[in-house]
Amino acid sequence: MPVVSVINYKGGVGKTTTTANLAAELAWRGKRVLLLDLDAQASLTFSFVQPDYWNEHLAEDQTIKSWFDSFSSGTPFPIEQLIFQPERTRQRLDGRGELHLVSSHLGLINVDLELATKLGGATLKQAKTSFLRVHQRLKNGLEDLVDDFDLVLIDCPPNFNVVTKTAIVASDKILVPAKPDYLSTLGIDYLRRNLNDLVEPFNEYVTMDNDSKSETIDPTLLGVIFTMIQVQSQQPISTQRPYMAQTKALGLPVFDAWIRENKTLFGDAPEYGVPVVLTGQSPGTYQNVVNELEEFVTEFQERLDE
Repeated sequence: MPVVSVINYKGGVGKTTTTANLAAELAWRGKRVLLLDLDAQASLTFSFVQPDYWNEHLAEDQTIKSWFDSFSSGTPFPIEQLIFQPERTRQRLDGRGELHLVSSHLGLINVDLELATKLGGATLKQAKTSFLRVHQRLKNGLEDLVDDFDLVLIDCPPNFNVVTKTAIVASDKILVPAKPDYLSTLGIDYLRRNLNDLVEPFNEYVTMDNDSKSETIDPTLLGVIFTMIQVQSQQPISTQRPYMAQTKALGLPVFDAWIRENKTLFGDAPEYGVPVVLTGQSPGTYQNVVNELEEFVTEFQERLDE
């Protein structure tokens, strides 16, 4: 069961839209997909369920915050208890595959602060043990689901806090959606360096701790998918192409596929709880958007299988 974290330090780059449509298209192709929303803004959650439903059925004790909080209260429970199928998407899939979700909560901000307080120790050995225990919490939780899903996609917040680090430790691959402009591409190489700064000490602590049952990790960059592309003659406009080329020049893997900007289609989809790839609207611009999403998903699957 591959685990893929979707992350970019820059907000507003189409990260959540990419994650939702990637999951929906994979489910349409017959996959069992689990979406895990780790962004406190809960945009992915509200792409599939209405705020009223979230308030009534999920907010109190059925979010990923509840699961993290359970460790602090001393009564941890399986993450499986939080998983549900968004109804509108389930109906649209009509048995082809499955899309499941663990919803987020604004209170994840406080969870991050709580986790940070648990990283210390009276001795160096205790500090290293605490580091491993905190950072692999999500990894351990997802291991119980290995036979239940074909893929887990984690929508990460636009930062590198402790909650994000738990996602990275749990992941096999990292997907980076990016808008081809100066600010959106600036942090991609910085993100790669931060990944190394997390992985190296984690693996070092694992090898030094003879009592640890932890395993070393190797989350690799699956690729950068460029989003919010402005199209002219079915190609990205000239002002965006240099940023795409610059990213490739850094030696970073870049998807050949890209996703065009369409504020109407992508902006309206969350209101109906169904990602664009499943809405079945009329041809024309809509079909171009869907074709590009399908090309991206096909390339995603090929890269994941390599």
